[in-house]
Amino acid sequence: MALDIRTDRRPSLPQTLWHSTVGKKTVMAVSGLIMLLYLVVHMLGNLKIFFGPGEFNHYAHWLRTVGAPFMHQEWTLWLVRVVLVAAVVAHAVSAYQLSRRDIRARPDAYVHKKPRASYATRTMRWGGIILGLFLVWHLLDLTTGTVHPGGFQSGHPYQNVVDTFSTWYGNVIYLVAVLALGLHVRHGFWSAAQTLGVGSRRRDRALKTTADLLALVLTVGFVAVPLAVMTGVVS
Repeated sequence: MALDIRTDRRPSLPQTLWHSTVGKKTVMAVSGLIMLLYLVVHMLGNLKIFFGPGEFNHYAHWLRTVGAPFMHQEWTLWLVRVVLVAAVVAHAVSAYQLSRRDIRARPDAYVHKKPRASYATRTMRWGGIILGLFLVWHLLDLTTGTVHPGGFQSGHPYQNVVDTFSTWYGNVIYLVAVLALGLHVRHGFWSAAQTLGVGSRRRDRALKTTADLLALVLTVGFVAVPLAVMTGVVS
């Protein structure tokens, strides 16, 4: 007698959530907030360059020894990197899949007459692409030194930053990316709040104001460094 062995299995709860539109939007919201938190800390650390090479280089060295002696050299830094990479990948994959799902869900009439995407949608889409390309360049410039102008000096981040922003293309790339970041944060923070159920009629104005302030502070904070190098305030 043949045995009827069923091999079909119901998808787990995480799988069900991931394949749903709500689940993908939630992943985007949470991963976006993780990256936003990192950006705020990163911006504050960058501003230490105004206190001179000694303090800025010391700060960069401190990042490699956070958690010592419990954590070994650079363990905490690598843990942060792993979390950030996971957040970036989850964010990008979710955004891409949601975009493809939205295209497939359009009525057939749109095949001949494609509706114009909203300003926020275009900003988020192209802003994400710009930021992804910038991230690659930024790592190759100031982390590995592969595309760094002049001679990359390991252990001398202050001089490396000055070298990068002493070139016209380094400033153009950075400023375009920062402006894209500001717009991305402004729309992304609001969208994340709605996805996570924080938004309401009473909170809408406060959330929009918070999104605007976050975008403004991050833009000004990140732009301050290249402007300081260009004007000779930092040299």
